[in-house]
Amino acid sequence: MRRSLRLLARPVTYTRWLHLLIPIAFVAIWLFIDMDRLYVLGLLVVPLGLVPAVRLEEGIQAQLLLTPGERGRPDASIAIAPSATWRDRWRTVLWLEARLVLSGLAIAATVWLPMLSVDLVARGLGGPPLVFGWMASWRSHGWLVPLALVPIAVMLVFLVLAGDLVTFLARRLLGPSAAERLTALEERTELLLERNRIAREIHDSIGHALTVAVVQAGAARAAKDPAFTDRALAAIEETGRAALEDLERVLLVLRETGLPASQRPTLLEADRLIESARGSGAQVDAEFSGPLEQVPGPVSREGYRILQEALTNVLRHSGPVPVRVRMAVLGMRLEMDVTNPLTGAAPSGKGGSGLRGMRERAALLGGQAETGPYEGEWRVRVRLPLDSLV
Repeated sequence: MRRSLRLLARPVTYTRWLHLLIPIAFVAIWLFIDMDRLYVLGLLVVPLGLVPAVRLEEGIQAQLLLTPGERGRPDASIAIAPSATWRDRWRTVLWLEARLVLSGLAIAATVWLPMLSVDLVARGLGGPPLVFGWMASWRSHGWLVPLALVPIAVMLVFLVLAGDLVTFLARRLLGPSAAERLTALEERTELLLERNRIAREIHDSIGHALTVAVVQAGAARAAKDPAFTDRALAAIEETGRAALEDLERVLLVLRETGLPASQRPTLLEADRLIESARGSGAQVDAEFSGPLEQVPGPVSREGYRILQEALTNVLRHSGPVPVRVRMAVLGMRLEMDVTNPLTGAAPSGKGGSGLRGMRERAALLGGQAETGPYEGEWRVRVRLPLDSLV
C-alpha cells in the first residue's frame, strides 16, 4: 500500500500519463475523418516513422516526459538524435505503433473508468445511469456507492503500470544505438582528458609560483638583509604575476572562450622559469641547444610544463641548491635533463601528482619521462619525439 502511494506521489507518474494522452489529438482528428477504419491510422505511422527527424522529435518528447531526471545527461537512456540507420528507422516505427496502442488504452481508462464510477454512484443513490445505459436494469443498492472507488483505483494502477511500460519501450526502441553510445563515450573521454589537462596546468603553474614564494619568503626572513629582502619581494611579485597570467589562461579555457592553444607558454619562454628559480636562490646552470623555435607547439607547451614542475620539485624538496638544466633538439627528438644534489627529503620516484603529471604529459606525446635518484643526484630525464607531430 505504501509503495503504491509512493508511486502515485511521484511527479514523473503524471508526466508519463500526459505522454500517454498526447496522441489523443491525432486519434481525434482521424476519427473525424474516418471513424469506421481506425486501423488505417496504424498503417499511416509506418512512413512517418521512417522519416529520420521523427526519432529526434519522439526522443525529445520521451526524455522530457518519461525520464525527466536524465534530461541533458550524456548517458541518457533515451537518445535525442535523428535516425542514422534503417535499423533506427524501423525501431521508430515500432515505437510509434506501441505508443498508439498504449495511448488508446490509457485514453479509454482515463475516460471510461471515471464514468463507470459516476454511474455506480448514481445507481447507488437510486438515479438513472448517465453513460452506461445497461446499468438501468440494476437494482438500486447503497453498496454500489463505495464500489465506485474500484474503477478509480483500477485507473490509477493502470496508469502507473502503463507509464512504466511505455518508459521501458522508449528505452529499448528510442535508446542510443551502438554508434551513438560509442560517440558519447568518446565525448566523455575527451572531456575527462581535458579536465585532467586543466588540473595539471593549475597544479604546475600555481604550485611553481607558491613554491618560489615560500622559498623566497623563508630566505628573506633568515637573511635579515634589507637588500636581499627587497630582491626576494620583487621575485615573489614577478612570480605571482606570472602565475596569475597562467591562471587566467586556464580560467578562459574553463569559461569556453575559445582560447587558442598558441597562447599557452612554450619552451621559448623557459628563461622565465630559469630566472624565477635563480631568484629563489637556486644556482641554475642552464644550457639550451638546437632550434627550440622549430619544436612543434604541443611538444613545446608540454615541455615547458615539465620543466616548470621539475624546477618546482627542486625548490620544494631540496631548496636553493645547484641545478643543472640541459635541453637539446637532436634530430627528431627533444631531450631534457634536470639534475640536482639529493639534499633533504627527495620525492618518491613513483608517487606524487607532480611526478605523475610529468610522466603523463610525456606519454601523451609518445615519449617518456624518468624520475628518480641517479648517481647521488635527483634526475628528471625526458625524451619527446617530434616526428609524430610535424
